[in-house]
Amino acid sequence: MSTVYEQLGGEAAINAAVDVFYRRVLNDPYVSRFFEGVDMEKQAAKQKAFLTMVTGGPNNYTGKDMREGHKHLVHEMGLNDSHFDHIVCHLRSTLAELGVAPELIKTVADVAESTRDDVLDR
Repeated sequence: MSTVYEQLGGEAAINAAVDVFYRRVLNDPYVSRFFEGVDMEKQAAKQKAFLTMVTGGPNNYTGKDMREGHKHLVHEMGLNDSHFDHIVCHLRSTLAELGVAPELIKTVADVAESTRDDVLDR
């Protein structure tokens, strides 16, 4: 059985998805403030490596763990469940826009959901 990474279309698909995803996120005033001052090229590269790893592709992720990477956003900027929900919604919409099958979107969203408690430092 192929991995979710392969079913999505591999590296090219992950790259396209992350680029579309961040365009959506940065155009959403409700969540874009969390990315102010962030080097988006580096951020996108980290996100591509992370998504590749969690979907079964080659593991080249060297970023901080989810809790460490987001802790300051929770405690200094008020990142909460409603923001997390917004981000997952952007992820789902991005994948739908790129023609990903609904069951595969659910699988990817479930992976994202599995990071909620770490991202929100609880």
